[in-house]
This record gives sequence, structure tokens and C-alpha cells, in this order.
Amino acid sequence: MTNAPVTAPAGLDFALQQDSSLRVTWRGRELFRYVYRPRESQVESPRPYLHPVRTIGGRLVTIYRPHDHVWHKGLSLALSNAGPDNFWGGPTYLRSLGGYAQLPNNGSQRHERFEVLNAGDRSLRCVQRLRWDAQDGREAFTERRSMTVTMLPHRSAWRLDFATELRNRGGDPVEFGSPQTEGREGAAYSGLFWRGPRSFSGGTVRIPGTTGADDLNNARAPWLAFVGRHDGDGSASTILFVDDPANAGYPTSWFVRSEVYAVVCPAPFARQVYRLGPDEELRLRYAVIVADGDLPAETCAELAAAP
Repeated sequence: MTNAPVTAPAGLDFALQQDSSLRVTWRGRELFRYVYRPRESQVESPRPYLHPVRTIGGRLVTIYRPHDHVWHKGLSLALSNAGPDNFWGGPTYLRSLGGYAQLPNNGSQRHERFEVLNAGDRSLRCVQRLRWDAQDGREAFTERRSMTVTMLPHRSAWRLDFATELRNRGGDPVEFGSPQTEGREGAAYSGLFWRGPRSFSGGTVRIPGTTGADDLNNARAPWLAFVGRHDGDGSASTILFVDDPANAGYPTSWFVRSEVYAVVCPAPFARQVYRLGPDEELRLRYAVIVADGDLPAETCAELAAAP
């Protein structure tokens, strides 16, 4: 008896697993998992996240619950100062307190349903409805989140287009800020947040016209690329983040760290708070390109400019 050859699927595919995660594959190899029903404790502000995230070549480019900040989860939407609430995890930084404090204000993002979930050979689209609940149980926001995956095999890369429409469900205006708007200079984190693997520490950061590292924290630019290296063979991967001209504060300020650990966050609330009235929507859009190799600035600019 002759065994038939095993062939990998031709393109993108997905599977829902245990009513908690969405597993996306490319030609039979896992690209990422989107955990849409997280099970972490309330103090970590449970929220959907992408982890593991891999390049087309299979290289891991995220980390989950690092011991120094257990509320860091791969790639996720996390808001540190959303009025009185913390949808980031851990302690809250407030000017009135003169620093960080662990408060009973860690909110959570709860999956309600998928409106759209389908895949073609080289693209996948997911539209999700979520409810953001404060720790005291009140409904703070509702969200319509869309994620579109597009494969770019000729670049050894793939692209995630991430968009959110966040509606204020409370009866009062909400001011979105960050530790920086509360007085901690250089700590503008709040928004779409990525934490890279340990081996990416000391990686290279690029924005248009400039290459650096931690010195580019708080810089404003339409895109930012982080190049990290993998243990084992020292190969490189690049994560490119692209701001959208319609976003508040465009071009965005960037919260970026390289020297101790690898983090990137386009930070729309870096320099001033954003006020959202009752039943109003905050809309943000970003592109994230995950690529094998060390992409030069010219290639990053070209990918960032692509529609």
C-alpha cells in the first residue's frame, strides 16, 4: 500500500477552537491565534489579543504575559486611562496620586459575536462586536472591531488592517489619556500595543529619515518599524506599524522601547486627552505588516504607502 502525498492547503484558512480562539493558518502553517475570550484575572484587564504571531517563515514575533508586565499580551488594543477606568491592566498612573496605584478599576473587553468571518486564498476578514465593562460592572463602551489579513508572499510578509469603532455608553463624557498626559513624561502608552519576544531587546527602530532605538520614543511619524533578531540563528524579522491619516493626532506619537524590552504603541493620546461625549464614537485605524528579514527604510516606506 502506497501512502498518498500530504499537501498543505493552498492559502489562508481558519478554525475556531473551544469557543475561545481563532486560529489562522497560511499554507498549513499557523500565522497567529486571536484569543477572543481571554481567561486572565481581572487585575490584568482581560481583553482579546493576538498570540502567538508568526512571520510567513514561522518566526515568533510576540510574547505572552512576560513576568515583568503580565498584562502585556502579544498584540492587543489596551487603553490605560479611559476616564476613571483602566483597560490596560495592572496599576493606574494618576497625577492626583503622584504616581502608580493598584485601584479597583481594571476593566475588561468581552466578546459578544462575530458579524463577519470568512477567508479567501490570500485574504481574511473578521468583524467582531465587543462590550467593554468597568470593574464595577457598568457598561463603559461598545466596540465594532474589524481585522483584515492580506498575504504578501512576494515580500515574505503579511498585513493586518486593524480598525475600531468605540462608542461611549456612559452618561458622561470620557477623557482618553495616558500616563504622559497625567504627568509621567515618556510614558504615552495607550492604544494598539505590541510586545515582542525577549530576543528582540536591543532591536532597531526606524521612522522616516531616522534610525535609532529608545531615543525615538515620543517621536511623531506616519509609520514606525521595529527590527528584532531571533535566538538560534540570529535571523531578523520586521514589524511595521502604519498610522492612518484619519486618526486623532496624525501623524501619531510613538511609544517605543528597545533597550530593555521590545514594545511599540501608536499613541494617539500622548500629548493631549481626547474627549468623547455620550454615545459618540472614537475611530482608529492601523496597518501592521509582519515580515521576515531586516526591511530597509525604503521598503518600509513603500509598504506603508500601499493602500
